Amino acid sequence: MTEFGLGRRLIAEWLGTALLLATVVGSGIMAERLSDGNTALALLGNSIATGAILVVIILIFGPVSGAHFNPAVTIAILVRREISFGYACFYVVAQVAGAMAGVIAAHMMFELPVIQISETVRAGPGQMFSESVATFGLLATIFGALRWRPDAVPYAVGLFIVAAYWFTASTSFANPAVTIARAFTNTFSGIAPSHVPGFFFAQLLAAIMAAVFFGWLLGPAQGSAASNDGGA
Repeated sequence: MTEFGLGRRLIAEWLGTALLLATVVGSGIMAERLSDGNTALALLGNSIATGAILVVIILIFGPVSGAHFNPAVTIAILVRREISFGYACFYVVAQVAGAMAGVIAAHMMFELPVIQISETVRAGPGQMFSESVATFGLLATIFGALRWRPDAVPYAVGLFIVAAYWFTASTSFANPAVTIARAFTNTFSGIAPSHVPGFFFAQLLAAIMAAVFFGWLLGPAQGSAASNDGGA
């Protein structure tokens, strides 16, 4: 990916993360409106839309930026020394900014107040453990697919997230940028700001553990849709 400079990589990370959050929040709003109070049906619609957009944005932006869209992914790749510290910092800023833009876009599409504060309770040890499992599983999916089937990364990630919506108590945020942005939507997909730090801790710890463990288990990736030329 040497033909893509830092500026274009950051735009790709910003736009990809914005599209992800617009889908997560927008599909949550639409699903809740159409499900007539059936939470399981709403979650089904929300999870399918999220998995689908992940496939699309990874296919589009992977060759440009590596398609991280997630500070946990960027930090895991930093631990593996496949990105420099400076590039990682820029990526995280772009991801958080994109996530906020995506939430704002979703609110505007549904004619809701642009900035909201979530009141949704997502607290307790079960929720935090769920986030560690979801994040570790997401990194396992990425590193495993990169090692053995790089062409399958978009589909593997999309499928894992759809599954993790259902098998984790937290519905699998697995992404600090997503967690921050969802604190600013008081809709189906929100999280109360006071519960964000617990999610952060679980996500980042799991990302570091996954980077170390799968670096040992799988060895180095043979080609990467998630690494980039900013490596240390």
